[in-house]
Amino acid sequence: MTPTIPDFEYARITVADGVALQTAVGGSGRPVVLLHGFPQTHLMWRHVAAGLAEDHTVIVPDLRGYGASDKPAEAGPHTYSKRTMAADVVALAAHLGHDRFALAGHDRGALVAIRAGLDHPDRVTHLASLDVLPTLDMWDVLHGVRASVAFHLYLMAQPPGLPERMIAATADVFFGHFLDAWGAPGDDALPADVRAEYLRASAAAVTSIVADYRASAGIDVDHDAASRAAGETLSMPVTVVQQDWGAALGYDAAGLWRAWAPDLRHTTTTTGHFMAESAPAEIEAELRALLAR
Repeated sequence: MTPTIPDFEYARITVADGVALQTAVGGSGRPVVLLHGFPQTHLMWRHVAAGLAEDHTVIVPDLRGYGASDKPAEAGPHTYSKRTMAADVVALAAHLGHDRFALAGHDRGALVAIRAGLDHPDRVTHLASLDVLPTLDMWDVLHGVRASVAFHLYLMAQPPGLPERMIAATADVFFGHFLDAWGAPGDDALPADVRAEYLRASAAAVTSIVADYRASAGIDVDHDAASRAAGETLSMPVTVVQQDWGAALGYDAAGLWRAWAPDLRHTTTTTGHFMAESAPAEIEAELRALLAR
């Protein structure tokens, strides 16, 4: 049986022509939308979502192209651009009756959240990003041998065909590598059934996952560059929690973020990449502090 978030109701909600998102909703109160990362599904938020649902309406979808959500064929760079995926999120919240909402994203979901904040500042009241830089900065800080930590970004940036075939041929090994390598030392926060679901869901979504990453090596960079040239920033309160990648790769993470987010709280953590699963109390506390701003 596919794991679910206990006490949350599930529905498939249409957000665009031919695209419905599998969505879990729980609690009541001010709305908070939680977006998952790679190679995960909405389940990565199971602990944090349950805590926030005590006094918030918590909306937890599988992103377009992931999990049990629809996976449209890549008809061009826009299909999986973060702008398109951000529009999905705004449409999802509106369908559920929320014109304004707080938004938190991890990894790929954080990139969607950032673009939603830039494109829809009238909709996003608060924004949290877990363990990424904005796309434009992400590519700029990767240099030399140290960039090998992000080898998958370069693989999935290739034209359609090769990366999909390579990854599909060893899907469990490929996706399992990240589940193993990105956890904190000694981390046992990933139960066997959840890990198995991540591997199953990712193997079934190779083409759309690659398309999502390919967009981040092309159209997403163009959109970020245009936003920077126009002087656009995230006007809402922003919290960033990430590993100390700045020290590891030689850049000022907080400084890069301040250029995008004038009202910024930036913190680092030692809990590994999958921090919402390995340190849910810490992440819930950060989100509650953000929502109080």
